[in-house]
Amino acid sequence: MAASSHQSAPAWDAGGRARTAAKVMLVWVAFLWLLEVVDASTGHALDTFGIEPRRAAELLDVVPASFIHFGFGHVAANSLPLLVFGFLAALSGVRRFAAVAAMIIVVDGLGVWLVSPSGSNTAGASGLVFGLFGYLLVRGFVDRRLLDIGAGLVIGAIWGSSILVGISPANTSVSWQGHLFGLAAGVAAAFVFRRRGTPASARPLIP
Repeated sequence: MAASSHQSAPAWDAGGRARTAAKVMLVWVAFLWLLEVVDASTGHALDTFGIEPRRAAELLDVVPASFIHFGFGHVAANSLPLLVFGFLAALSGVRRFAAVAAMIIVVDGLGVWLVSPSGSNTAGASGLVFGLFGYLLVRGFVDRRLLDIGAGLVIGAIWGSSILVGISPANTSVSWQGHLFGLAAGVAAAFVFRRRGTPASARPLIP
């Protein structure tokens, strides 16, 4: 009986984490769609929460800008990768995921505020999407966990080319600055929020 109970606990914990991660991301994406419905119904009044660079008052929009989109096509383009990346990131714990997401949103928003072209207005969850991609890509190597390394390699193979296009300065149809800062913030978050306990040099590769 003791052996059976010990074996079932990790499975229950993994299942519980997966359900929680799925709920968090479904609510998150649903909230983005709700905001876009409100935006469309008010003549795009929420677009003012985008980031206009180097204006002091716009620093208040650094966080809200990640939840605002310029049309349903915009939010639709971000929904699937945000669901997938967010779910995979949240599997390691919702509190850790929340800290990672907060860091990405703030660093990305500040980067956009600092370097985006004058007169531009930047908003959308793509900075967070790029950040979560970077986080997942390196998290497994930082934490030395085989499953996370595998997940990072898979998403790199599937979405890597799109990410490279998104951070190219030649791509003037999107905020490549926001994408680049988001990606860099996600990579940094993997180190800042790495698993604690044993030194990196002594941590074994485990699933």
